[in-house]
Order: sequence, then structure tokens, then C-alpha cells
Amino acid sequence: MINFETINAAVDNKNNKFIMESKNLWNAVLGEIELQISKPNFLTWLKNSELVEKKEKEGLALVGLPNNFAKEWVKNRYHKLILGSLRALDSSIKSVDYVVKTQNPVVLVPSLNAKKSLSVSSEIQPSLVESRIDPKTNLNPRYSFKNFIVGSSNDLAYAAMQAVIKEVGVKYNPLFIYGGVGLGKTHLLQAAGNAICEKSEKIRVLYISSEKFINDVVWAIRNKRTDDMKKKYRDVDVLIIDDIQFIGGKTATELEFFYTFNALYEKNKQIILSSDRPPAAIPTLEERLKSRFQVGMVADIGYPDYEMRLAILKTKIQNQETHIDEKILEQIAAKIQKNIRELEGILNKVIFYQQYKNEKIDTKKLEEIINETIQVSAKNITANEIIKTVADFFEISQSDLTERSRKREIVEPRQIAMFLLRELLKLSYPHIGERLGKRDHTTAIHAYEKISREINQNPGLNQKILMIRERVYKT
Repeated sequence: MINFETINAAVDNKNNKFIMESKNLWNAVLGEIELQISKPNFLTWLKNSELVEKKEKEGLALVGLPNNFAKEWVKNRYHKLILGSLRALDSSIKSVDYVVKTQNPVVLVPSLNAKKSLSVSSEIQPSLVESRIDPKTNLNPRYSFKNFIVGSSNDLAYAAMQAVIKEVGVKYNPLFIYGGVGLGKTHLLQAAGNAICEKSEKIRVLYISSEKFINDVVWAIRNKRTDDMKKKYRDVDVLIIDDIQFIGGKTATELEFFYTFNALYEKNKQIILSSDRPPAAIPTLEERLKSRFQVGMVADIGYPDYEMRLAILKTKIQNQETHIDEKILEQIAAKIQKNIRELEGILNKVIFYQQYKNEKIDTKKLEEIINETIQVSAKNITANEIIKTVADFFEISQSDLTERSRKREIVEPRQIAMFLLRELLKLSYPHIGERLGKRDHTTAIHAYEKISREINQNPGLNQKILMIRERVYKT
């Protein structure tokens, strides 16, 4: 007689093992991809993706997306990136295909005509975790203050946000949070939105990216539905917009946001914004918006110190069914200093290698993982992109960087370009000098050493270089 309980238990165990393996593998893949594409694109197209099946015999991985549009977009735009990242982590994967995730998982039921020698089918479809994002608020409940680490680098922004939650629309309105890529701005904004919703169900909260706002403006204009858009964004109590800097230079979007901002502000509705730089440092943003952004409170999130980075890693480990040696965590915290996202990406890869490739993670192996990740982040960057990004940042032409001008407004950008060409691409000094106006290699050496020395003494210079680096990685 067939024992269906035993069969179902075996199926459940296989399902659970597959889900955990896939989750850790896909987390490691996303950790690499997130460092190579812009944040808005990652959140829009890949945040809700998952690895739904691995066909061992065919070497095929099936990636699930929430709808057909997302499936086609990811397949056409990010296929090479996904395949490369998967194969780097799991050499058994030879190809990738894309499917739309089903809402109802397939349940495996043994046939009633099964023989005593019935074996469990290997073609098991795991239950697919549906997106938990609230369709009304666009908030993800996984972002909370319970797993938000507070330290010296973000304590001002955290304190300001707590004050806003306590007195919505009264204190610090607007609240403008700025900081570099991967430092936790999105986590802070979404955690605040969730906290406000928990405080009162009557408070209408809306969280969006600036890209979504831009797309809505374009759609409303094309379809003559501007009234619908106004109602959507002005009929809320709390409006949270992430990466507001991207609306700069887009005339129609800036105008619509200007009116939306005024409408909400006059009714004492709370506005929370984030950016990669302070309002005054967004060159393409209209002056009237810059002045409004600075009416309330402007707070920055800096780079986390060693203790904070280690605390973040330990918090992440608590949510994983694994143990990682304390010395490994300390080494990760010491090596990855400027990007929480990169910190988590390294940790995900360590978990994957340790749990599902059964590799011992020692100091040497960790060095390999870190170097591999850093190389992947920078492998698509070219000298031309760095030079163009520097010129665009300082609002000068690329030819200005190659001319013989010794004006300060040209000399500093040129030296920064030389520094970044050496720092990011490891180009030789003669090659750097040649690229920037056929200068002698000693000029490139002087520029690199000068910037290297001053970057730790001049916060303003350090901030400029960090902003430029982030732009370079987004190109």
C-alpha cells in the first residue's frame, strides 16, 4: 500500500530544498546585477523576479517575471547579464529562459494508479512567492525600522524621520534625505511609510520612484488625462518620492511636480524626498524647486563606519538559516566600506557558496569573491565614459579637459578625471596623459597623488568624486 504521507513529505522536502537553493542563488545573481545597472531600472524590472526552476539535464534556468511586458523587457535588455551572472555562480547552467509567474502554484498529487515502486517526480514546480508590495501605497512591508541599523552616518536622517512620523505634515516638511548609492535611503523612506500606515489606517500614503512619476506625467500628457494624475498625487496625506534628482531637466515633469508640491504643502500634507545629493548640488533642477526642497529639513546619510557595517551583516545573518564565521563577517565589513548594497551582495554570495556549493569560506576564498564582485561592477566602464561623466558633472565640454587651460574650473575636473582613470580602470600614467591632451606621464602621476592626498582632507572634493563614481556606474 502506498504511503501518501511519506510521498508528500518527500515532495515537500524537495520543494523546500529547491526554494532555498534557488533563493540564495538568485539573491547572489541580483546582488551582482544591482551593481551594474541603474537603481530605477533594477527596481522596475528585476526586483520582483525569481528563479522558478532549474532543469538539470538541459542546464536550463527559468526566470520568473510578474507579467509579459516585464518578461520581454528583461529578456531583450538583460539576458546576457543574467546568463553571465548565473553561469559564474553555477557552471551547470548553460541557458536561461523567461516565464510569467503563475499566481496559483502547481500541487503535485500522486496518481491513484501508482505502483508500489512509485518514485517522486523530479518535475516539481515550487510555490511562487507573490510580490508583497501594497498596490495602494507601493510600500514593501519587508522594509521596517526593526531591520534598519542606525549609526553615526545616518542618525540625523533617522531622527528627522522619527519626528515626521510622530507629527505628520507638521514637523520637517518637506523632509529631504540625500546620500550615495546603496546607503539605505530607500529602506529609510519605505520604513517610514510603513510606520505611518501602522500608526493610522486613515492616513493615505503613496511611495513612488521619480521614474514612475516621470512616466505618469508623459502618459497623462499623451492621453489627455492630467486631471487623473493630479488626483492621484494630490489626494494623499503623505507623498514619498525616491531619487527626485532624475526629474531635473525634464520641463513638463518639473512643472507638474512644482504644482503638486505647492498643492500638498499648502494643505500641510507631508512630503518626503530622497536624492543622491543635496538640492543645491542638482545642476539641472529649477531654482524654485531647489528653494522649496530646502524649506523643511535636509539631512544626509553618509558612509557607514566599520561597526555599523558589521552590525548590518550580523542582522542579515539572523534571518538566514546558516552560520558564518565571525572573522569572515569582520573581513567583509573591513573590505567593503562605501556601499551597503555591495556589502549585502558579497554576503549573499558567501551564503550561496557555503551552503549550496559546499565550499569552505576562508580568507583566501573571500578575497576571490570580493575581487570577482568588484571586477564585475567595473568591467563595462570605459575611459570615454569616465571622461564624459566628469565633463557633464562639471558642466564643461570634453574638449575643455584636453586643452592647455590652467583655469581652476578646468584644472580640478581634469585632475579628477586622471584620478578616476587610474583608480577605476588601472590605466598606465602615460596612457592617461595621452588621453587627456597628450600630457606627460608625470602630470598624471601628480594629479593622482594630489587627489589621493586631498580626498581624505577635503569633504567637498570627496563628495564630488563619489557622485561622479556613482554616475559612472549607472551609465
